[in-house]
Amino acid sequence: MGIYLLIAFLGVICGFLSGLLGIGGGIIMAPLLLYVPPLLGFEQLSMHTVAGLTIVQGLVACISGVVVHKRFNSVSIRLAGWMGATIFITALLGGAGSGYASNHLLLLVFGALAFFAAILMLMPRAKEKKTPDVTDLSFSLWRAVSTAGSVGVLGGMVGQGGSFILIPLMTSFVHIPTRIAIGSNLAIVLLSSAAGFLGKAFTGQIEWRLAVPIVLTVIPATQLGGILSHRVPVVKLRKILGVLIAVAAVRILMSAFFG
Repeated sequence: MGIYLLIAFLGVICGFLSGLLGIGGGIIMAPLLLYVPPLLGFEQLSMHTVAGLTIVQGLVACISGVVVHKRFNSVSIRLAGWMGATIFITALLGGAGSGYASNHLLLLVFGALAFFAAILMLMPRAKEKKTPDVTDLSFSLWRAVSTAGSVGVLGGMVGQGGSFILIPLMTSFVHIPTRIAIGSNLAIVLLSSAAGFLGKAFTGQIEWRLAVPIVLTVIPATQLGGILSHRVPVVKLRKILGVLIAVAAVRILMSAFFG
C-alpha cells in the first residue's frame, strides 16, 4: 500500500506543475520515480516501469491541462496543430537517425539548448497582457514549424521529449504570449504522448496497477495547477519555468559527461 500512496503523491506534484507551467512533466516524473522510492525504503522501480508510468502521467496531464487552459482561452488549436504535427514527424525521423551521430555530442548540444532556453525564460522582457486573446493570435508559420522541427529532430535523436524547451522558444522566437504558449504546449505534447502511450500499452510496457494512483491524482492536480497558472503573474511563471529548465539542462549535461 505504501508504494501506491507514494506514487499518488508524486503524481500530485507532477500534475500540479504540468498544469501550472504547461509541461508534460516527464522531465520531473522520471527522476522522482527512479530516486524517491529507494530513499524511503521501497524497492527501486526498473527503468522499464518508470518509462511506462511516465508516459501515462504525461498523457493524462496533457489531456487534463488542455481542458483547463482551454477554459481560459489560452490554447491555440492552429499553433498546436502545426507544431504538434511537426514535432511528431521530426522526432520519428530523429529517432530513426540517432545511430548516425555521437550520442555524447547530441546530449551536449541538447543540454546547451536547454540551458539557453532557461536563460531566455529568466531574461526580462516587455510586459505582457494579463489575459491575451487567443482569437487575435497571429504568428509566423515558418518560425513555429522550424522551432518544433529542430526540437523534434534533436529530441528524437537523444531520446528526450524536449517539450520543456518549446515554451521559451515559442515566446522568444515565435513571439507567442507566455500564457498561450503554456496552454498550447500541452496540446502540442499531447500528440507525441498519445503515440508513446499506445506504443507502450500495446506492447505490455505499462504496470497498470501502479498507473492507477497516477491517473487518479494527476487529473485534479493538473486542473488545480492550471487554474493557479492564470492567477500567478506571468513574470513569476517565467522565473519558475526558467529554473526548472535550468535544472533539466544540468541533468542532461551530467548524463553527457558522466554517462
